Order: sequence, then C-alpha cells, then structure tokens
Amino acid sequence: MLEHHTAGHRRARYHLRYQIHPAHDPAQTRAEVEQLAKTCEDLEIAEVVLLLAAEDVHDGHPAGAEEDRWFETVALAQTMLGGAGIEVSLNPWVTVGHADRGRLDRLGFAPMVSPEGRVAAAQASFACPRWRAWVAGHYGRFAELGFRVLWLEDDFRYHNHSPLDWGGGFEPLMLERLSELAGEPVIRQRAVEAMTQPGPPHPWRALMQEVWRTAQLEVAELLSTEVERRSAGRSQLGLMSSRLDTHAVEGRDWAALFDALSIRGRVSQRPHFAWYNDMPGHALSGQLWLLEGQRRVRPASVQSEPEIENWPYTTWAKSDVQTWSEMTTAQFAGSDALLLNVYPNHERHVVERYPQIGRLLRDSRPALDWIAEHYPREFESWGVGLPFRPDASAHLHTHRGGLSELEVDPSPAANFLLRYGVPITADPAPVQAVFGPQAWAFSDDEVRELLSRGLLLDGVAAHVLCRRGFGPLLGVDVPELVDREQPAQPGPYARERVVAAELLGEFDLEHTMLSVNVQPAMARIEPLPGAEIWTEVLGADGTRWGTGRTVFRNELGGRVAVLAATAPDEMPGSDQAQALLHQTVRYLEGTNPELPLVGGGPFLIPHLSRAGGIARLAITNGSADPARPVVDFPAAAIASRLRATTLAPLAVPEAESASVDGPRVHADAELGHRGWLVLEWKPTHDEVR
Repeated sequence: MLEHHTAGHRRARYHLRYQIHPAHDPAQTRAEVEQLAKTCEDLEIAEVVLLLAAEDVHDGHPAGAEEDRWFETVALAQTMLGGAGIEVSLNPWVTVGHADRGRLDRLGFAPMVSPEGRVAAAQASFACPRWRAWVAGHYGRFAELGFRVLWLEDDFRYHNHSPLDWGGGFEPLMLERLSELAGEPVIRQRAVEAMTQPGPPHPWRALMQEVWRTAQLEVAELLSTEVERRSAGRSQLGLMSSRLDTHAVEGRDWAALFDALSIRGRVSQRPHFAWYNDMPGHALSGQLWLLEGQRRVRPASVQSEPEIENWPYTTWAKSDVQTWSEMTTAQFAGSDALLLNVYPNHERHVVERYPQIGRLLRDSRPALDWIAEHYPREFESWGVGLPFRPDASAHLHTHRGGLSELEVDPSPAANFLLRYGVPITADPAPVQAVFGPQAWAFSDDEVRELLSRGLLLDGVAAHVLCRRGFGPLLGVDVPELVDREQPAQPGPYARERVVAAELLGEFDLEHTMLSVNVQPAMARIEPLPGAEIWTEVLGADGTRWGTGRTVFRNELGGRVAVLAATAPDEMPGSDQAQALLHQTVRYLEGTNPELPLVGGGPFLIPHLSRAGGIARLAITNGSADPARPVVDFPAAAIASRLRATTLAPLAVPEAESASVDGPRVHADAELGHRGWLVLEWKPTHDEVR
C-alpha cells in the first residue's frame, strides 16, 4: 500500500478579492474592516486582495481627490488587516481600461483605436506618454503602502476592449512606430490589410506585433522600476492574463513580459481559466487546458494564483457546485493560491449579508486541502502532448482574412482528447497532437521531430504539412479542404464508417457510423503506399465521398494518424467515437504504451501527473449523470497497486474501492456530477520515462 501524506502537509490558500468603498466617516470603514478580518480568521483566508475603484464604482481612471479617497480607504484597511495577521495585496481596477461603458476620459489620454477606426472614449493607448505617466504614478503611490502584490488587471492587453471591434492598438502613436520599422508611412487601413490578408503572412504582421509587444514591455519595465523604488522592494507585481490564443494575436512574449514585471526575482500570474457564469460540466476540459497551457509559458519561479471567476457573485450567476469544481481544478494544477472572486463588489458590508459564501468556503476546504497535500506545486504532467508556440500567429497562412483568424492554440485538440478520456500535457511527449493552422508555426526541424514520434493531425494540419512538403512522412496527400458550403463544389459528406478489418471484430466497431454532418470542412485525403485506411466518409445517400482516417509508419520511425475532419472537437460524441480515438492513441504509442485511458461514460475528463515517484490520475465527471469510470491501463501490474479516493462536491474526501480486471480498473461506486475520482500508484521502473 502507498503511504498517505506523500507530498507533505501543504494546504490550499484562500486569497479573497474584496472591495471596501470609501466612506465619509472613517468609523464606517473601520467597522467593515473589523468584520472582514473576523470573517477571514473564521474561513482561514490568508490574504485579502483589495479592489480599487472596480466595476460598478469605476468612474474612469482615478486621479486627484477621487484617488485620495481610495488611498485613504485602502491604507486604513491594510493597516487593520495586517494587524490581524492577514496579508494584503492591491488590485487597481484599470491600466489602459477594460471597456467604455458610457464613461469618458478625463485626463487627456491618447485613446485606443480599433482595426475599423473606432475610437475608444475611456481607454488609453499603450503608447500614450500621458497615460504612462499616470499609470506609473498611480501604481507607485499605492506601492508606498507596501502591499505584497499590486495586480495588473487583464485590461493590460490589446484585444477585448468594448465597444471596439476586436480591440485597440491601431492608434496614430502605434502607427508611427510601425512606420519606423517598415521604413515608410503606414496608415491604419494598410496596416490592417497587411495583418489580415489571406494567404502567407505579410511582413508587416510581425512588425505590428513587435510594435505592440515593445510598447507593452516598456510599460511593464516602467511599472516594475517605479513599484520597486517606491516600495523599497517590499512589493511585487502580478499579471492577470487572458487566453493563449488571443495573446498570440498580440505577439505576446511571455518570458520577456514576466521578466519585465519581475521585482527582485518575484512576480505572480493570475491565469484565466474559468468563466463568470454557470457552464456545462464538459467545459472543464478547456479549463484544464488553459491552466496546463499557461503553466508551460510561465517560468517556474512565477507564482500562480488563478482567479475563481464569478461576476457579480451570487448563486444566480454560478452554482456552489461549479465554484467548488473550478477551485479543485485549479488546485490540481499545483496553484500557489486561489484568488476568490466570490463576494459582490458593488455593495458594502457584504460579508455579513452573504453567509452562504462562508458555507461554500468551509465546505470546499477539505477537498482543496487534500489536493494541496497530495499534489505538489512542481509536478510532471503526462499525456498526449499539445505543442504550442506563442508566436504562432505570426506564421499562419490565413483563409478568410481577419484578426480573429489569427487566434490559435491547442484548445480544440485538448477538448477533443480530454472529453474522450485521453489525458494531455503541454510538455513534449511520445505522442503529440497538432490541430488547425498552427501547423504553419513549427520550423521544418520541429515538424520532423514531431513526425519521428507519434503524431495525431486533423484535416487542416495535415493539409498544411502536405503543402510544406511533408506528405510522404504523413502517408497521405491532402490536396484540398472542401468547405461545406463552397459555391463550386459543396461538400456532401454526412457520415464516417469504420472499414479497417482489425477494428471491426477485435474492438467491436462493426456497423459503426460517426456523424460528420456538421463539419465546416473536410480534408480530401489521398492515401500513399503503406498507409492504412481506418474509416471512409459517406454522403447522405451512402455513396463513398473519400477517406476519413488513416494511420502510417514513416521512415523516421514515427507513427502518424490523420483525420479528415477539420473540427474534430465539434463532432457528435459517442462510445464508438471514443473507442476509435482510444485505439488511435494506442496505435500512435506503438510498442511501449503508457497512458491510462478513461471510459465508462461521457465527459469523464482526466488529469494525469507524476511527482515524487507517485503517479496520479484524477478523473472528473463532466456529465450531469453519474458514471462509473473504467480505466484502461497498458500494464495490469499498475492496476494491482492502486489507491482510490473520491472527492464529491462540497464534501469530505473518502477512500474508494475499485475492481481490477486484468489491465482495467472499474470504479465500484458512482461518480456524481463534477466529482473527482483520484487514483494513485507507484510506477515500476519500466513505466517511468
């Protein structure tokens, strides 16, 4: 048996995001802070992150008497909370500004301008000297109070600045910088056309991204210098970030940005991973990937404090079960703290008026502490690798044209794999998957490395690699992508049928039909000698349209599987589709399979890791129906040494039993909606890479 407490006695940390509104009478503020401090002690909240002029009380970039009132309020709150033994950080609400929402700029900032020329009313350009002076002074002034972290909100970006189309970054100050790099005058319309033209990337796309990246890094360095100076090094900066695909459009250099924000080697990240409102359980696949993907681009020294999103907080917006589910998901990712966005920030004295939040946090702690104890901060994630280059957008060949077409990351592949019970990792792995146009981003040497292992490709990625001359190593030629509604020859594809003889009998896939009826496009696959055809695509009338899936062993020693589907994650799910994907992964693993694959119901989503000589497979149920997970291990020897634990929503973890049937492990009890089943075992020497 495994010993308990294998990873030390680490506990989950609650960091509460909370807004105290300025009051005319300081006694009111003291009373509210006293109640907040008592609540923090009762709920074991280690830190309060004070919001500053946020959301409903935000009236534009604060300055003058307004800033003074906020300064006095947070200074008093910090002193009282610190005296009660509670750490305090500060969360100013804006850098450039989130959205106009009817507000007007009062400080004379150069405004953001969108691709179509729309001018923001209350959002500043990263290149504006007046705004730069304000933001440095604003952060510097509050840094003098010695907060642990001063956070940069996720408005520290170019995209998503309502009501601008796409976002900003096309203002005259930015275009002047682009003109210097391009060696000629560049107007907004030409810059947008160059960035979004269909086909190969125009050189100005990379130059525009360099302009954006440089302007942002300049501000980051300005802030870190000022905060270090005025806090005497006591404070550090923290960065809230958005999705990898949208930051890829901006050309974000993650390592350089964290380095610029670093103060004496310290910086924190608040990675975006969850939405504000209730979502279906299978959305957990995307949340797991967002945490895993950002772990890969974040230097190991950077602290991770994911935000538990909810706005405005009530159970009308997000259920306690979902909040618990997302807290546990973040804790499985080895997070240093959970930044709780759970109390409404537009009201006063909310800790007294929302006692149900206290119950939520108390009832969540047993599971969170169990995960923190068993899952160390540093671990090796394990699964099908999802390679990603942050500069992918600079290399894409586009089809339609438009900034949104430059949004690319492995999210579609992650959703496809995780929802069928296949674990994933952002690290290099023996089997990897590349979907979509990001196949343009990898160098020839990187592609050959991918092809020397196991590689899963969707139709778009296979088409790209064939255009780049790698078809003989894929075992196919993909001459075209057939759009469903293209005028000349619309795609009549409707169903996909398994035809490989070895799959029909041994794996019981005879008579299997999968739907491709809602695919936006399908790849026209022409198998080369040596390729095995596993499925074929049929029209609605049953006639053969083309090849659906192939597998191939190439001269590099690699194994490649190609799907004709261009959006596999959007295909209707089924037990047969899951079985087919599992067999594809086993084929790609070759003679040394190692991945446990999860079945037993829809949307049983795995998180697989190793640390300290212990392997752990956590499975969450993304379906509203209960299920009994079944795990297919490559070696029966692993299954005989398992320890199982169930984490049910808002409940105390319980030891679980599981039945071993050869290489398969069957959960003996049902796993409810959003619950977790955690399996732990010690891999043998041969099972450790």
